[in-house]
Amino acid sequence: MPTSPLRIVFAGTPEFAATSLQALLEQKAENQYELVGVYTQPDRPAGRGQKLVQSPVKQLAIANSIPVFQPLNFKQDEDKDQLKALNADIMIVAAYGIILPKLVLDTPKLGCINVHASLLPRWRGAAPINRALIAGDLETGITIMQMDVGLDTGDMLLKSHCDITPADTFSTLHDRLATIGGEALIEALELLKQGALIPEQQDESQTCYAAKLTKQEGNIDWSLSAAEIERQVRGLSPWPGAYTNSLTGIMKIHTVQLSDVSDDSNCPGEIVVVSKDGIVVATAKGSILITEVQFAGGKRMKVQDALNGKHKGVLEIRQTFSNSTPTL
Repeated sequence: MPTSPLRIVFAGTPEFAATSLQALLEQKAENQYELVGVYTQPDRPAGRGQKLVQSPVKQLAIANSIPVFQPLNFKQDEDKDQLKALNADIMIVAAYGIILPKLVLDTPKLGCINVHASLLPRWRGAAPINRALIAGDLETGITIMQMDVGLDTGDMLLKSHCDITPADTFSTLHDRLATIGGEALIEALELLKQGALIPEQQDESQTCYAAKLTKQEGNIDWSLSAAEIERQVRGLSPWPGAYTNSLTGIMKIHTVQLSDVSDDSNCPGEIVVVSKDGIVVATAKGSILITEVQFAGGKRMKVQDALNGKHKGVLEIRQTFSNSTPTL
């Protein structure tokens, strides 16, 4: 192993990755690592003005005077040559969003390692946090893994576990896992320097995939059980968000909880009770209490506030929410 500080290239894009980069920067201050370059996706247009926005990783790198590189992919020779010129010992990847070809994976002396937000081999793929919530998993975590050409198929180097609470949404679990990811990364690098990082092959029989989310997945199917719908709302918050058809069009549903109100005589999707506490809706099994909603063109609000405003009539009518797919 190198006796001098590890020369590290970091590749990542969103806030999840920025947390790992920040953990490295804190160690860099103690002369543990030398960050020689940061890769992140190209700036993207965002907001109503469609102005180009820098990724959280790029903003953090610039603030710390680290060179930033933003190739569309690594198909161009100049991009491959640039990476090689950085002479990195290792490349750390966290939610980069670009598939790395074998030539790139083999360029750093010690290869590339990934900070993945699940306990592999469960939830390989693009949306592991969402999928764990939607599936009703009780536990998830971070896996530091050696990257290969497969989709999250490389050897596992270190795991850090995290309980999933009944109140967790994507946002809360994401933030907790991001912090754990930074801590696990530093622990793995310390073990690497000591020669104590032992690779472990993944059990292919335990594999499942976390497919990329689509907007259509937010459409609530009231013929599911209350428990399934409750997990759907939590797992898709804030994006793409859960929604249903109301009398005035699409109604986003931000927060729900399981209800003990009887729905035995009601059809799935039928509003059973409307009160200041929320809207109770029947499902195929059990009922669910909606507590925060958002109508087209409006802001997120508690049901009580909606009842006090212009949406009172819509919510008080004993309608049945539609299972048809609205136009987004």
